[in-house]
Amino acid sequence: METIGRGAGRYAPSPSGRLHIGNLSTALVAWLAARSTGRKFLVRIDNLDRDRDAGAGPAQLSDLKLLGLDWDEPAVWQADRSASYAAAVEKLTAAGLVFECFCSRKDILQAPTAPHAPPGAYPGTCRNLSAAEIANKQEQFGGRNPALRLRTPAPAQERSFTDALLGRVTGSVDDFVLRRGDGTYAYNLATVVDDAAAGVDQVVRGEDLALSTPRQLVLYDLLGLKAPEYAHVPLVLNKQGQRLAKRDGAVTLAELLELGINPSEVLSKMAESLGLSKPGEVVSATQLISRFEYAKLPKKPWIFAGL
Repeated sequence: METIGRGAGRYAPSPSGRLHIGNLSTALVAWLAARSTGRKFLVRIDNLDRDRDAGAGPAQLSDLKLLGLDWDEPAVWQADRSASYAAAVEKLTAAGLVFECFCSRKDILQAPTAPHAPPGAYPGTCRNLSAAEIANKQEQFGGRNPALRLRTPAPAQERSFTDALLGRVTGSVDDFVLRRGDGTYAYNLATVVDDAAAGVDQVVRGEDLALSTPRQLVLYDLLGLKAPEYAHVPLVLNKQGQRLAKRDGAVTLAELLELGINPSEVLSKMAESLGLSKPGEVVSATQLISRFEYAKLPKKPWIFAGL
């Protein structure tokens, strides 16, 4: 991979619990992608949701350190950055690109959608309400706050990008939420604002987030920001082809350590699954830097059956 000597990559877990082998594998790829190209590596805890585990963030940072994954600046916590998100919404509002939405999730699912729009796409119900209609909706809402949605310049448009692993990816962009009714800023807005503020020009994350990228690219354009390059890595699944969960046994680093498996063994097994080491070879994170190339990574999920 080409060394650029500037910019930054990042890893941004949600603190919903201890990191499992799939989370850790993505973190390793993100770290290697940044280190192998001379970028800084940053960590951000995406703790916007109020129901997240308060103790999970520090535990996740500890897990990364145990695997030898370091970062160049103090970890950032999204809960501390609401002023930045508010400023972005204000900028979009001033440009006439934000509207209040009074729809529930049920309303959206039951409403007719535009032809070819994906299931659950916002149908534009509140996009062009009159002042009188808005006042009536507010009265019906009984003092509750509506959500704020982006008035996408071309509703139900498609946006494509080139992914380092997936190739050409195309997704639909509707009038998506910027801030929920409870005041929580949405993932798509927060990740764009945070990555831009930190100088992140390389985003490596799970393949399940690939179709959220077109929405983020629209926000980069509207906020006058430069979008990063993307690489969405295959997930790690259980033997049934489902996401890893507690029912699958020891899947977190903490659980594996309790079984007597040391961090080096965990890292080496992940490296093997990524095509970066030979079966049974014991490696460190730093040893993998010179070996790393996107072309070596698998295209299909790793079916994890334990170590």
